[in-house]
Amino acid sequence: MEPKSYLKIIKPFFLLISSLLFSCHKAPQQKNVLFILADDFGYYDMSFRGSKLYETPNIDKLAKASMVFNNGYAASQICSPSRASILTGKSPARHGITDWIGVPTGADWRKKNRHSKLLPPNYNNHLPHQYTTLPEALKQKGYQTFFAGKWHLGGKNSTPIDHGFDINIGGYEAGHPRGGYFSPYKNPQLPDRSNGENLSMRLAKETSNFIKTHQDKNFFAFLSFYAVHGPIETTHKKWKKYQHKATKVGIQENGFKMGHFLPIRQNQDNPIYAGLVESMDNAIGEVLKTLKQTGADKNTIIIFTSDNGGVASGDAFATSNLPLRGGKGYQFEGGIKEPFFIKVPWLNTSSKQSNVPVINTDLYPTILDLTDIQLKPKEHTDGISLLPLLKNNTIADRPLIWHYPHYGNQGGEPSSIIRQGDWKLIYYYEDERKELYNLKNDIQETINLSTTNQTITKKLETTLFQYLNNLGAKYPTKDPLYDATLEATHLNNIATKKLAELEKKRRWLLNPNYNPKNNWWGSKQTKD
Repeated sequence: MEPKSYLKIIKPFFLLISSLLFSCHKAPQQKNVLFILADDFGYYDMSFRGSKLYETPNIDKLAKASMVFNNGYAASQICSPSRASILTGKSPARHGITDWIGVPTGADWRKKNRHSKLLPPNYNNHLPHQYTTLPEALKQKGYQTFFAGKWHLGGKNSTPIDHGFDINIGGYEAGHPRGGYFSPYKNPQLPDRSNGENLSMRLAKETSNFIKTHQDKNFFAFLSFYAVHGPIETTHKKWKKYQHKATKVGIQENGFKMGHFLPIRQNQDNPIYAGLVESMDNAIGEVLKTLKQTGADKNTIIIFTSDNGGVASGDAFATSNLPLRGGKGYQFEGGIKEPFFIKVPWLNTSSKQSNVPVINTDLYPTILDLTDIQLKPKEHTDGISLLPLLKNNTIADRPLIWHYPHYGNQGGEPSSIIRQGDWKLIYYYEDERKELYNLKNDIQETINLSTTNQTITKKLETTLFQYLNNLGAKYPTKDPLYDATLEATHLNNIATKKLAELEKKRRWLLNPNYNPKNNWWGSKQTKD
């Protein structure tokens, strides 16, 4: 054989071996964890996902250095259940926090004047103490644990300190920033400094300070932004920037479309929300800069995700998740599909993607696996380690299950969901109807295939309720006082008056003369 021909044959093998040898760096002895959790941040709320309005250079940069899970999910379409699932590795049906803590249930639900067909069941109003949480598991192995930001998993005796965090800055029972995004914060766990200080940046600087003072020890830093939850606020400078940008992109005549219970935003054209997104991105950049300056970037695992989908309906009606249907609170992909990144420097995760469906209960065992801590399968019962995927291997096919037997504030319906492979089944408790979607062919969930694919529908429904019934999951009950006429009147008011109010407000937010008349939420008291 000619030498040149021989080289042609063996050259690809040398290249393959070289790529395998250099695809992973040597794992460091000290392995830190930075967990960044955004609040109500949508799947398409990032410029790297194609947003024409929002600017997220730091999140984009993190995504490029991470394995991006294109089918990453929250465990619930609502905050408290999802957050509890991250910390416990258990689904909401198992840990019992099935709605955001504070919403009424049972007969008290009638006080909301929604005139609903069903009465939602009770739920746990704090994170159960009998569980070994993720920070507790890390703390047992010598990790220094830190929490900053939104908690919303209980008040007295159920704070971050009560569940494994050594330090808590800003975390208490509130689910939103009661003082807004500019100091004074009205937060008992976050002392005010200068008036007008930005909340997201303050939390980032507190996290950065923790990293600087603990860089020589194993640390677990959990940065839990209040952003981008309502009430949405920004500076005049940022509002002006995005008002100009939205105008240049082109403002649609109508911005909302009526859903089942509430209007749903159809366009990303809210300049206040865009400014709030940029502030959170700047804060993330601050922490990433600290990691690099200290050298901790080389041995720190970074996870970035959101607790549920972007708010397209209810709350601040802030964003659009299209082409995903719905948003926060909804049973559709817009409510549960999330940004989901994992960066592991020594595994060279840069520019990697995975289309395997994963869920935030997987993050507990994944972090243990990545930090060489023995898994706790009796704790993270509903999660599996994603380490095989991070190493370019596979995991077994499995169903993902959601249970939300409530109505919420955003227009979703009491339902349970199962996804297996490309198939997604939604079961509705109001009328026991079923919707089956093939997400590979129909990401917008517009074609209900339940009647034409009855075998798949029945199989998924059986798996779903075997799981829920085995856990003793709670279900809603019929309201004996339900009046269809009252509900119809309520929904008609929403479809006329509320929709008109939202369109009017939307046009005002985009008006060049817009002024909130409150010194831009107090932000003008300090440098933008």
